Amino acid sequence: MSIRKIPMRQCTGCGEMKSKKDLIRVIKTPENEIVIDATGKKNGRGAYICNSLECFQKAVTRKALERSLKVTIPKEIYETLEKELKALESE
Repeated sequence: MSIRKIPMRQCTGCGEMKSKKDLIRVIKTPENEIVIDATGKKNGRGAYICNSLECFQKAVTRKALERSLKVTIPKEIYETLEKELKALESE
């Protein structure tokens, strides 16, 4: 019996390595839209963030999401991402 490898990803907010299932994926789609990928399987360049507003705020102030996705992100998109994160956090 072989042991399965657990995929690890780094949170762009706090910098901690966690399992892929514990993190939320934010992607830049081929149409240059920035969205939260709840399934983790959508097509596009991805960056991972913990399921907390604290890590999201750190990523915003450090511009870590912009660096990871290689695009400048407008304020309106940050606000919509924050609303979606709050909805996911409350579930």
